[in-house]
Amino acid sequence: MARTIAQIQQSIITAKLMDPTLSGLTSTSNTAIWLLWTYVVAVCQWVLENYFDAHKAEVDQIIATQRAHTLQWYVTKARQFQYGVLLPYESDSYVTPTIDPTVAIISYAAAVELPSLVRLKVATLSGGSLAPLSVTQLTAFTAYIQLIKDAGVRMQITSGNPDVLRLQLTIYYDPLVLDATGARIDGSSTYPVKDAVKQFLKALPFNGLFVINNLIAALQGIEGVVIGVVVYAAATYAALPYTPVTVEYAPDAGYMVADESYLLANATYISHSPI
Repeated sequence: MARTIAQIQQSIITAKLMDPTLSGLTSTSNTAIWLLWTYVVAVCQWVLENYFDAHKAEVDQIIATQRAHTLQWYVTKARQFQYGVLLPYESDSYVTPTIDPTVAIISYAAAVELPSLVRLKVATLSGGSLAPLSVTQLTAFTAYIQLIKDAGVRMQITSGNPDVLRLQLTIYYDPLVLDATGARIDGSSTYPVKDAVKQFLKALPFNGLFVINNLIAALQGIEGVVIGVVVYAAATYAALPYTPVTVEYAPDAGYMVADESYLLANATYISHSPI
């Protein structure tokens, strides 16, 4: 990391003080020739060190994007996909290195190594929420990955609807803040618990784990919630039956949403004095 001009100049002055042949340079005037020269040399050195930093950052970026056979390489290339833009012949990069945000439809991606293949999960954004790619978009993206992937690597590319989470909660609430339905007394929110659950799921990292204990911590962070208890949790994806979640859950699609109707119908509110 480049030093400041003052740091470099001080190191020169320190070296000068240790050199007996330069002991005659004793003037402390800001216009002393020897001091001016230390500043000039310090500026030159500062410019050089900044060039070195810029060069190192550029090389690191090239290395990071050119590493083959790594899961992160596939994630990086997925995010660079530009829908409707032609990929040059025998190239894994577009002619224009700058990504056009209007056609960069892959907002989230995760690569998972499975026996004999790599599964690449992707999602786009629709109205500020994660959503699967359309059939046409997924077909184009699959063709793109097949062109740039490493030889011999089998790919499974998926972009599915979110996994669905069902929750049964018992909320011990402060009657000074919430009412018996869980709404805020001041009228600012009708469903603060449901809204907090939605925000918690939305904030999960793509392909990250849903952890019961983390949800409980989020519930108890709601103003007016004294104790939050997860009585029952279950999740599903595609057309599979719901599977109970006791500790953690890895969403198959890479992201998940709450069954809001189920949550509202299965949330019990019990008045409790502040702890």
